[in-house]
Amino acid sequence: MASLLVTFAAKEESRAFQKLIGRHSDLQVLLTGIGQRNAERAIRGALAEQLPKLVLTCGFAGGLNPELATGTVVFSTDEEVRSRRGNEADSPLNVQAPPPYVGGYESYLSAALLASGARPAKFHCAEKVAVTAEEKRARWASTGADAVEMESGVIRAICHEHNIPSATVRVISDAANENLPFDFNRLMDANQNLSYGKLALASLKSPGKISALLKLQKQTRLAAEKLAEVLVRVCQRV
Repeated sequence: MASLLVTFAAKEESRAFQKLIGRHSDLQVLLTGIGQRNAERAIRGALAEQLPKLVLTCGFAGGLNPELATGTVVFSTDEEVRSRRGNEADSPLNVQAPPPYVGGYESYLSAALLASGARPAKFHCAEKVAVTAEEKRARWASTGADAVEMESGVIRAICHEHNIPSATVRVISDAANENLPFDFNRLMDANQNLSYGKLALASLKSPGKISALLKLQKQTRLAAEKLAEVLVRVCQRV
């Protein structure tokens, strides 16, 4: 039985970590799919089979705080959420306060994340991708969050239901001042996963954006590698 469950939305986020960490009998990687609906279905299914001692929900995040550069690894644990009770940025689903774990484990986990090179942040769990710098500024103003993601809020809420310690650990894939080359919300299929056919068609229609897309792909690959390095150090500590 795996004592640590590490979730990612997509293989592009997890590949570097899985390559670096190798195989461990006490660690399971779960690919949930993109978005809150897919994340809820996947995590409930995983927890129905076994209850891990810790869940790390990981992947990319869009920067909302202008101080967060691309490649910055940020995190939020139950300790940070408890210290900010009532902050909607960390409670997008209006979930109850985290359960009172014993033994100071949350403090230990936060310390492990800090020692591994991550920095604390507030997250907003959104239903859609923030595409433009203008959208990001608006979300920063309305939520007070440092970064935006699309799965961790749901996963953390369900972990709270089961009294399982959890943390969000993500890497900034696109900074607050960056526009994405395409509106990826329009390139999702019915299951809210990226359609590579739609992406190819959009690229053919807007060839001037291909260089920006290639730049983003390289940027996210490097970001995933930075996240992997931090996660491996965390796994060695917890």
